[in-house]
Amino acid sequence: MSSSITPTTSLRKYDVFLSFRGPDTRRNFISFLYKELVQRNIRTFKDDKELESGQRISPELDRAIEESKFAVVVVSANYAASTWCLEELVKIMDVENKGSLTVIPVFHGVDPCHVRRQIGQVAVQLEKHEMREDREKVLSWRQALTNLASISGVCTLKWEDDSMMVDEIAKRISTVIDTTRKPTRTGSNLVGIDAHMKALSRLVDLNSSKKNVRVVGIWARGGNGRSALAKFVYQNICQHFESHCFLENVKRTSQDRHMSHLRQEVLKRVQVESNQKVLLVANEVNKLEHFDALAEDFSCFGPGSIVIITTQDKQLLVSAGIKLVYEVELLRFRKVRELFRQLGFRVRERAIESVLYKSEGCCSVQLIDGDGIYNVSGIDHFIKEVKLGECGLSYAVVSIMGPQSSGKSTLLNSLFGTNFMEMDAFKGRSQTTKGIWLARCAGIEPCTLVMDLEGTDGRERGEDDTAFEKQSALFALAISDIVLINMWCHDIGREQAANKPLLKTVFQVMMRLFSPRKTTMLFVIRDKTRTPLENLEPVLREDIQKIWDSVPKPEAHKETPMSDFFNVEVVALSSYEEKEEQFKEQVASLRQRFMHSIAPGGLAGDRRGVIPASGFAFSADQIWRVIKENKDLDLPAHKVMVATVRCEEIANEKFSHFISNEDWRKLDEEVQAGPVSNFGKRLTSILGSCLSEYDGEATFFDEGVRSSKRHQLQEKLLQLVNPAFQDVLGHIRFGMLEKFKASFDKALEIGEGFSSASSAWFKSCMAQFDEECAGAIVEQADWDTAKVRDKLVRDIEVHISSIRTSKLSELTSQYESKLHGALSEPVEALLEGANDETWRTVKKLHRRETESAVSGFSSALACFDIEEEIRDKMVKSLQEYSRGVIESKAKEEAGRVLMRMKERFGTIFSHDSDSMPRVWTGKEDIRAITKAARSASLKLLSVMVVIRLGDETDNIEKTLSVALLDPTTSKKSITASDPLASSTWDEIPSSRTLITPVQCKSIWRQFKTETEYTEANKRGSNWLPPPWAILALILLGFNEFMTLLRNPLYLGLLFVGFLLLKALWTQLDIPGEFRNGVVPGLISISAKFVPTVMNLLKNLAAEGEAPPTANPENRRPSNNTSSHASSSENPTEHKSGSKTD
Repeated sequence: MSSSITPTTSLRKYDVFLSFRGPDTRRNFISFLYKELVQRNIRTFKDDKELESGQRISPELDRAIEESKFAVVVVSANYAASTWCLEELVKIMDVENKGSLTVIPVFHGVDPCHVRRQIGQVAVQLEKHEMREDREKVLSWRQALTNLASISGVCTLKWEDDSMMVDEIAKRISTVIDTTRKPTRTGSNLVGIDAHMKALSRLVDLNSSKKNVRVVGIWARGGNGRSALAKFVYQNICQHFESHCFLENVKRTSQDRHMSHLRQEVLKRVQVESNQKVLLVANEVNKLEHFDALAEDFSCFGPGSIVIITTQDKQLLVSAGIKLVYEVELLRFRKVRELFRQLGFRVRERAIESVLYKSEGCCSVQLIDGDGIYNVSGIDHFIKEVKLGECGLSYAVVSIMGPQSSGKSTLLNSLFGTNFMEMDAFKGRSQTTKGIWLARCAGIEPCTLVMDLEGTDGRERGEDDTAFEKQSALFALAISDIVLINMWCHDIGREQAANKPLLKTVFQVMMRLFSPRKTTMLFVIRDKTRTPLENLEPVLREDIQKIWDSVPKPEAHKETPMSDFFNVEVVALSSYEEKEEQFKEQVASLRQRFMHSIAPGGLAGDRRGVIPASGFAFSADQIWRVIKENKDLDLPAHKVMVATVRCEEIANEKFSHFISNEDWRKLDEEVQAGPVSNFGKRLTSILGSCLSEYDGEATFFDEGVRSSKRHQLQEKLLQLVNPAFQDVLGHIRFGMLEKFKASFDKALEIGEGFSSASSAWFKSCMAQFDEECAGAIVEQADWDTAKVRDKLVRDIEVHISSIRTSKLSELTSQYESKLHGALSEPVEALLEGANDETWRTVKKLHRRETESAVSGFSSALACFDIEEEIRDKMVKSLQEYSRGVIESKAKEEAGRVLMRMKERFGTIFSHDSDSMPRVWTGKEDIRAITKAARSASLKLLSVMVVIRLGDETDNIEKTLSVALLDPTTSKKSITASDPLASSTWDEIPSSRTLITPVQCKSIWRQFKTETEYTEANKRGSNWLPPPWAILALILLGFNEFMTLLRNPLYLGLLFVGFLLLKALWTQLDIPGEFRNGVVPGLISISAKFVPTVMNLLKNLAAEGEAPPTANPENRRPSNNTSSHASSSENPTEHKSGSKTD
């Protein structure tokens, strides 16, 4: 698009552009917001198309964004997951950065902090994009999200009701839209515009019922307001059309180009759809071909469309057949300038403005118009144009007062090189300067501003309307360093001269200033006569003093001399019309006095209350407001107020600049990614630069206010960067913790002592942590890293504690395993060969191995730097474990005591004293051998009865011998004198008892029963065959006996029968039953036979159904073990099973 077609803030197709993620908010929040905006007559663009992933934004969307005043960006949970939304956001933020779009963020169910810092779900979504998209593109998306979240917006998390939030957003936009749709001035305030608009409204006729396209021409000679008028009309009626376009300079657009280019430009700007109502303004059409190219599109315009053509060629309008033509009346130069200034053209009018306002280095603006309206936009533009903000305190303000038509403007233009409008003497005397005009002097240093005040006693305001005169005089005194009083020479000494009311006004308003600064009042005597100045000056000073004395004063200043308020200077100038050359020489001489006027001894007065240049516009505006409200003006308080506002503005500006600062954004991104070196130095530099810029711009304002606002700015900046600082500390803490873990574990692996390794690496890591924290410290902040340091210390201590616990557990297990190996097998061997020295030997072994283990264990514990109490407790635990190994092994052997007794009995019974197998000849004393074998077995039992690891003695062996081997005890009553009829041993604690007395008796009974067969077998053994063999030979005969031997089946049946008979023999205890006689024995056997047989069969059936034993070692070939086990577990069974007693 050509640069000549430049849209302004008022030339927009849409008021609001909605950016949102369709699936998230289209059917709820967006639909409500769109409906509310439309109801408020706000033109809203809402795209209802769903773009597929990977597609680019259409040109229509780009144009819609560029041609909107507002962009409402609704960031929902999945907004960042859409590449389309992110591309759209990049475009929106790009237009916003150019200043042509206002962005309103709405965070719908999303925390703005998450968007700005890109954490949580936003981070996950962007990481997915990084795997699929170009890195630079994703970086631009991240930047756009950060910029968006930095703008003050609306968050649904803070609103209870979405409808209220929608209403608030719509109301906010509507307020601005309604303001911008209205003209910047009412018709009565725009110079000469009311008459033009009234005439044009009849031609335009917005309410016309005709359905054709209405074409209106605006014609004027030269450049007298034609374009300004067309633009004003466009701004006031464009909202009544569905589409509108302002072609700012058709002549320049079509230069050296084909006419089709102009048509394409119109199509781009208007975006005509079928039957749309269109407003098209074509400015500066100078060829008929231009009109023909535009007319080709008129057929596409809907009913009620209007086309306005402006030109300086009236014949062109006639040739084009345009009948509705408005001829613009020639405007005066000043009116054209003011009209352009009020409409604020951006391109062509800016060039015109430079001609109207600038002249050889001078720039002027109407500060206050004749109606007392302060020109805010004009003064802002003026200050930027003259770069006043850069002057600090090095500037001066000069104002001039005087009667109307006294040549004030002429004097200022000659003295300061300004371009104020001068009166045209040929047209008669009339008001030339209306209101207050401001200009910068050309070629005078320091920067000097000159105010041209409206003349006093003018007939235009009337005799009684002196309000503006007093207000402007007070305004000039409040902001000026030097006030020029322009007066005629012939008025000096006259009582009713024109200068008397002026001076009285000045002195009266001076009383309304609290603590005013001393002002230089320079009286300029115009059209000096032959009377010497030395004679005129005393008279003038006398008149001035009389006026001062006559002015009513407040009580505090009744005796105050005029010199406390004013430095009075007098200068005289010749007539400009009669002695022009002499006048110019005198003016040049006077001009030199304004050079360096603010230096000590210069023309300017008291400079103590001067406002810094950057606050001049605001200060002047506030002073005028107070004066207009007829309030007394407190200049010291005003100075503080100006400093407060300006310093706050500067602080906010610097804060905004800091948020968008590339160095800060880059640093913040690096912090999010991981550890950052020199964080403190870099951030200190960035913050220092921002604060230095604030100091530079605010240096001339009130020190107290400046310092306060600087502190507030610093606090805001530190609050903004604090999360990044905390993240840096978190990275440092995590890195140091990981380093300690790795280094500490490695040191332990190579054999370094636990205590020394932990202490050394703890000190090393903490020293490095302190060093890195020092590198992260921001000089402007007093942030303390103690909390993070304490957390790191706790984390390291927890890790050390866990490793210590693990290592101590391993060490304990190692020494316990060592003790178990050193004690278990030797103790088992000693207990198997139990004798009088067994427990003495076990004690020596226990003491030796325990002391050795404790010694090594204590030495190992010394490396862990643990408390003495804990160390003693662990050593004691190891000692107890050592004793426990022996006790456990003793209990295990006690469980096998019956088997060990039978083994010892068998060994002694079947071997002689030389341990050789005994040869039985039949002459051996079986009873003596049996007794010796039983005594040895009883010895083993006595050893296994209790644990003897201490020095205590007992008489258990004697007790067992008396109770079990003495034949006389069997005949005694159990309850009367049996020493084994007890569950405890005398003076032996239960903790040391392995086998109780009752269990000993039961074991002995079973042992005795099972060893009687061996004794009987050996007692009856000789060379003859067994009795059953002899009986079988007798009964069966030799042949049958041999057949029986040859047939295994018969032999098996006989063997089974033998076993059954043997079992019955044993169960019925036949020998025992016949001890008391044959008859009692037969009676007893007959009573027990059937139950015994049934019980035997049940036992056999139960044995057949029982599962096989998993451990083969437990299935020994002898029944002695099981018998002993059962006797040990339940001694009463042995007691009930025996009939000995």
